[in-house]
Amino acid sequence: MSGVWRGWARAVSAVVRRSSRCLAAMGLAAGWVGAVGAAQPLKAEAVADRVWFVQGEAALGSPANRNFISNAAFVATRDGVVVIDALGSPALAEALLAEIDRVTGLPVTHVIVTHYHADHVYGLQAFKARGAQVIAHAAGREYLNSDTAALRLEASRRELAPWIDADTRLVAADRWVEDDTVLELGGERFEIRHAGPSHTPEDVVVFLPRLRVLFAGDLVFRARIPFVGQADSRRWIAALDALIPLRPALVVPGHGPLSREPVPDLELTRDYLLHLRRAMGDAARELELFEEAYARADWSRFERLPLFGLANRINAYNTYLLMEQEAGR
Repeated sequence: MSGVWRGWARAVSAVVRRSSRCLAAMGLAAGWVGAVGAAQPLKAEAVADRVWFVQGEAALGSPANRNFISNAAFVATRDGVVVIDALGSPALAEALLAEIDRVTGLPVTHVIVTHYHADHVYGLQAFKARGAQVIAHAAGREYLNSDTAALRLEASRRELAPWIDADTRLVAADRWVEDDTVLELGGERFEIRHAGPSHTPEDVVVFLPRLRVLFAGDLVFRARIPFVGQADSRRWIAALDALIPLRPALVVPGHGPLSREPVPDLELTRDYLLHLRRAMGDAARELELFEEAYARADWSRFERLPLFGLANRINAYNTYLLMEQEAGR
């Protein structure tokens, strides 16, 4: 487990002890779980030649939405279907498999995992049961085998029942990749690029050069506030800067609607992270208290985005801790 994550975990524990009332008011004490809303149907949207995606809700995971809060995509080739991310519950994955069968009539041969956050991987077991090969970056093994992952699954079984239950399990990749790699299947080329450590250590993005389609995972949160968590925001910004020159025709983000104007959307996530670092970095260097720095910061550019009220304060606090660590190096 990284030093940043250990420090973040210790600090959050301290915050919970000192200010559980504040965290509860933000709806975050249960680990981003608890929003209630009507279940959204899962229907694939065609976005390019033989490319589809499904869009999760701009909400927190809950029993009402089946943890359908992230996106997934799939590409049909002559020799089968490649899926990018597996959604947040086995039931959602089964629904996605039914959509894939309806739309393509082809088997799923591969699932590429952009990162091992729960809302992207709890559906993996459904794809494994159908014989799909799972591909992910090797840095994901540390999280997959960590107490953090086990505790998150245990909490999800309580908070997301019946969609996450005792039969839900974490699934390792069949193929762990260390560097950028290429999957060639049925005349389609999938460029799998390591973009971490950024949002997570194991972040990958998938680029289809034929169509200039970029599957960005959680490097891009479109039309909503990102979840920063234990991210290395400095490297996340660098990863976004490296993606902008690709000039993709469209981007499938990890959360939010499809982007047909990719550069402004890549820049929005980047600019939010830059703003967090500037506001909290100045406070950390000047030994200013977090609450004072947070109240003084100008959030006007971002405060109308969905989940701002739930996410921004904890994002800012995590960034404050990170900037303290960076200032101490």
